[in-house]
Amino acid sequence: MKIKSTEIIDTFAEAFKMWGTRVIITGESRKWALAAARSMTGLATSVIGCTCVACVERDLPPESTPDRRPGVSVLLFTPDKDSMGKRLLDRVGQCVMTCPTTACYNGLEGAEHTVNVGGLLRYFGDGHQMSKRLGDRRLWRIPVMDGEFLVDEEFGLQPAVGGGNLLILGKTAQATLRAAAAAVRTMQETEGVILPFPDGVVRSGSKVGSRYKSLIASTNDPYCPTLKGVTEQTALPPDINCVLEIVIDGLSEEAVRRAMHAGLLAAARPGIRQLSAGNYGGNLGQFHIPLHELLAESAP
Repeated sequence: MKIKSTEIIDTFAEAFKMWGTRVIITGESRKWALAAARSMTGLATSVIGCTCVACVERDLPPESTPDRRPGVSVLLFTPDKDSMGKRLLDRVGQCVMTCPTTACYNGLEGAEHTVNVGGLLRYFGDGHQMSKRLGDRRLWRIPVMDGEFLVDEEFGLQPAVGGGNLLILGKTAQATLRAAAAAVRTMQETEGVILPFPDGVVRSGSKVGSRYKSLIASTNDPYCPTLKGVTEQTALPPDINCVLEIVIDGLSEEAVRRAMHAGLLAAARPGIRQLSAGNYGGNLGQFHIPLHELLAESAP
């Protein structure tokens, strides 16, 4: 199967069960909301080396936020439900409450599962904190040096999907970067997903295991261009000199599939010989997303 001159490899992306939440951060201006969001999502690209995965989902106009101020939506994912509360407590407390003018709200209203965040952060108020109710919603007003930090008591969480991915195999680094950037721009328009690596792109794709016992993951040598003449497992044709990966985490499998489909169409361009995906033979992940099936689903 091809899109224009780009071959779509007959393979699948292997993704995993996760737990996800949405955090809405508002501020006096977009600058401050985004500053808090960037801080909150630091060191959160992969569960391999981080305690969670997190990234800005999208900007929110004032009419879409609880307090009618400029806002940013953040998605955060953990491998298990029990660790979500700790991750939120740490990151909201250290990165959002500390940021001037911000407030922090639950972005998954009506979720079946919740974790206590504001109800624990309130103790920072040292007895001066006050609760506030908006209908069935309880928030906490915590005194800080520029006024008050307003935060929801409970944040919703739901089953989610982590590790959807695309591999872009290009003839040159420049062509591959351009294709990856185009795919990222398109995929970021999908609601309910994040691309957690720097500007959505990762160059150091990994495989499970290593010859060094202390490592659980190591370089994905079949896709390293400099190893084409060294490893017997190379997956690269002779004219491929750059491979970039886009990893997608989402609040649902459907959202991940929509983003991957958009990315396939956007990345198929001159200089890109193949589009593929990473998997573990179907033995680890609970979700298998075949590339050909994605394209067939959207065919007229």
